[in-house]
Amino acid sequence: MTEQIKKYELLKDDTIDHFGKKLYRIKALISFGSVIAGSLGGYIEKEDNLDQAGNAWVSGNARVSGNARVYGDALVSGNAEVYGNARVYGNAEVYGNALVSGNAEVYGNARVYGNAEVYGNALVRSFAVISERKIIFLASNVGTENGTLTVFNGKDGLIVTRGCFVGTVDEFLAKSAEVHDEKTKREYELLIEVAKSRIIG
Repeated sequence: MTEQIKKYELLKDDTIDHFGKKLYRIKALISFGSVIAGSLGGYIEKEDNLDQAGNAWVSGNARVSGNARVYGDALVSGNAEVYGNARVYGNAEVYGNALVSGNAEVYGNARVYGNAEVYGNALVRSFAVISERKIIFLASNVGTENGTLTVFNGKDGLIVTRGCFVGTVDEFLAKSAEVHDEKTKREYELLIEVAKSRIIG
């Protein structure tokens, strides 16, 4: 069995301290995707953070640490930070001053940028675009099924997802009033108010 050719190496003499963790600048050993051999990349804590296969890359001043993984053809660049148990993969891009943390996953053709924050158990997929102050709010173990309520900024206002439901805040609250008892209905109303205060301010 042949050993996989490494596409990058950690530069042991080019490190930064990131909240008490030592992160290493990476350097491309071969050309792949749009990366040219010899190019310097961003900073990672260990090889587990960036797959040696595929075209995934960390560039600029971007930082990936903890148990976070970047793989597939994903790109993390700019001043973006990916940490915790976060996953960025597929053709996803995280850039600008974006933060991805917790158990969040960004994949497909998703773009997360600006001052966006994606955290908790968030899933950002397909053609989702999350930017600037468009923060995702998540509440887990809610409702009668102990599921996760997600609220985020859509093109025309706040979007709510819960189970297989996707719609506006008004649509969600109307549906909740139809199918839930008073206690659950009130729980969702309160969570929506908190989400609005966090996202809209």
